[in-house]
Amino acid sequence: MSDRVRKIFSEILKVSVDQLDDESSPENTPQWDSYAAMDLTLALEDEFGIRLTTKDIVSMRSIAIVKNVLRKAGVTDV
Repeated sequence: MSDRVRKIFSEILKVSVDQLDDESSPENTPQWDSYAAMDLTLALEDEFGIRLTTKDIVSMRSIAIVKNVLRKAGVTDV
């Protein structure tokens, strides 16, 4: 599976890709605050050419969940 999502998170959060995994979340990644969450949402929408619903955005509490949300939106290469 591609690391596109982790690369986006790395760029927005300004941390190494190696510091991120599917369990990364706002609870264990201090850089993932509310402002970063907005930037992440915009970056994900731009990268994958989708629009996320408010419900999807609120549910995205880990990288694993983000990948699942993207798959539900029809993205196959996350």
